[in-house]
Amino acid sequence: MPFPVGFRETLALHVRQRQQQGGSYLFESSWKRRYSDQGIRRMLERYTALAGMERTISPYKLRHFLLTWLKKQGIDDALIQPYSGHASRKSLEVYSRLALGEAQQEYERVIPRFPV
Repeated sequence: MPFPVGFRETLALHVRQRQQQGGSYLFESSWKRRYSDQGIRRMLERYTALAGMERTISPYKLRHFLLTWLKKQGIDDALIQPYSGHASRKSLEVYSRLALGEAQQEYERVIPRFPV
Protein backbone atom coordinates (compact mmCIF):
# COMPACT_ATOMS: atom_id res chain seq x y z
CA MET A 1 0.00 0.00 0.00
CA PRO A 2 1.60 3.33 -1.05
CA PHE A 3 0.94 5.19 2.19
CA PRO A 4 3.20 6.31 5.02
CA VAL A 5 3.28 3.92 7.99
CA GLY A 6 1.39 6.35 10.26
CA PHE A 7 -1.45 6.63 7.78
CA ARG A 8 -1.64 2.86 7.32
CA GLU A 9 -2.02 2.47 11.07
CA THR A 10 -4.79 5.06 11.16
CA LEU A 11 -6.48 3.40 8.17
CA ALA A 12 -6.29 -0.01 9.90
CA LEU A 13 -7.96 1.46 12.98
CA HIS A 14 -10.68 2.96 10.78
CA VAL A 15 -11.27 -0.38 9.02
CA ARG A 16 -11.51 -2.19 12.36
CA GLN A 17 -13.99 0.39 13.66
CA ARG A 18 -16.10 0.15 10.47
CA GLN A 19 -16.21 -3.63 10.81
CA GLN A 20 -17.21 -3.45 14.48
CA GLN A 21 -20.04 -1.08 13.58
CA GLY A 22 -21.27 -3.40 10.85
CA GLY A 23 -20.05 -1.24 7.99
CA SER A 24 -19.67 -2.71 4.54
CA TYR A 25 -17.57 0.00 2.88
CA LEU A 26 -14.28 1.66 3.75
CA PHE A 27 -15.97 5.04 3.62
CA GLU A 28 -19.74 5.19 3.80
CA SER A 29 -22.53 7.62 4.50
CA SER A 30 -24.40 7.84 7.79
CA TRP A 31 -27.03 5.63 6.11
CA LYS A 32 -24.41 2.85 5.80
CA ARG A 33 -24.24 3.21 2.03
CA ARG A 34 -21.22 3.70 -0.15
CA TYR A 35 -20.58 7.18 -1.46
CA SER A 36 -21.60 7.66 -5.06
CA ASP A 37 -19.27 9.22 -7.60
CA GLN A 38 -21.46 12.32 -7.54
CA GLY A 39 -21.34 12.41 -3.74
CA ILE A 40 -17.55 12.35 -3.75
CA ARG A 41 -17.45 15.10 -6.37
CA ARG A 42 -19.77 17.23 -4.19
CA MET A 43 -17.46 16.71 -1.21
CA LEU A 44 -14.47 17.79 -3.28
CA GLU A 45 -16.38 20.87 -4.45
CA ARG A 46 -17.15 21.77 -0.84
CA TYR A 47 -13.54 21.27 0.30
CA THR A 48 -12.03 23.20 -2.61
CA ALA A 49 -14.39 26.10 -1.86
CA LEU A 50 -13.40 25.99 1.83
CA ALA A 51 -9.74 26.01 0.78
CA GLY A 52 -10.37 29.13 -1.32
CA MET A 53 -9.51 27.43 -4.60
CA GLU A 54 -11.02 29.03 -7.69
CA ARG A 55 -11.71 25.75 -9.48
CA THR A 56 -12.87 22.47 -8.06
CA ILE A 57 -10.74 19.37 -8.27
CA SER A 58 -11.98 15.99 -9.43
CA PRO A 59 -10.96 12.53 -8.22
CA TYR A 60 -9.23 12.09 -11.58
CA LYS A 61 -7.23 15.29 -11.08
CA LEU A 62 -6.16 14.16 -7.61
CA ARG A 63 -4.96 10.85 -9.01
CA HIS A 64 -3.21 12.57 -11.90
CA PHE A 65 -1.49 14.99 -9.51
CA LEU A 66 -0.25 12.13 -7.29
CA LEU A 67 1.07 10.03 -10.18
CA THR A 68 2.75 13.05 -11.81
CA TRP A 69 4.34 13.98 -8.49
CA LEU A 70 5.63 10.43 -7.98
CA LYS A 71 7.18 10.49 -11.47
CA LYS A 72 8.85 13.83 -10.74
CA GLN A 73 10.34 12.31 -7.58
CA GLY A 74 12.08 9.75 -9.78
CA ILE A 75 9.95 6.75 -8.84
CA ASP A 76 10.18 4.10 -11.55
CA ASP A 77 7.09 3.30 -13.63
CA ALA A 78 7.30 -0.32 -12.52
CA LEU A 79 6.69 0.80 -8.94
CA ILE A 80 3.92 3.29 -9.82
CA GLN A 81 1.96 1.11 -12.25
CA PRO A 82 0.42 -1.32 -9.73
CA TYR A 83 -1.16 1.60 -7.86
CA SER A 84 -2.11 3.64 -10.91
CA GLY A 85 -5.05 1.61 -12.16
CA HIS A 86 -3.40 1.44 -15.58
CA ALA A 87 -3.07 -1.95 -17.25
CA SER A 88 0.43 -1.27 -18.51
CA ARG A 89 3.41 0.92 -17.79
CA LYS A 90 3.06 2.39 -21.30
CA SER A 91 -0.09 4.15 -20.09
CA LEU A 92 1.97 6.04 -17.51
CA GLU A 93 3.71 8.11 -20.19
CA VAL A 94 1.09 10.82 -19.77
CA TYR A 95 2.48 11.53 -16.28
CA SER A 96 5.99 12.00 -17.67
CA ARG A 97 5.04 15.06 -19.67
CA LEU A 98 6.04 18.29 -17.99
CA ALA A 99 4.32 21.59 -18.48
CA LEU A 100 6.27 23.88 -20.80
CA GLY A 101 7.00 26.29 -17.95
CA GLU A 102 8.46 23.51 -15.83
CA ALA A 103 10.51 22.24 -18.75
CA GLN A 104 11.88 25.76 -19.36
CA GLN A 105 12.86 26.14 -15.70
CA GLU A 106 14.65 22.79 -15.73
CA TYR A 107 16.39 23.67 -18.99
CA GLU A 108 17.62 26.97 -17.57
CA ARG A 109 18.85 25.22 -14.44
CA VAL A 110 21.04 22.72 -16.29
CA ILE A 111 22.08 24.52 -19.50
CA PRO A 112 24.96 26.43 -17.85
CA ARG A 113 26.65 23.06 -17.29
CA PHE A 114 26.41 22.09 -20.98
CA PRO A 115 29.95 21.26 -22.14
CA VAL A 116 30.40 23.60 -25.08
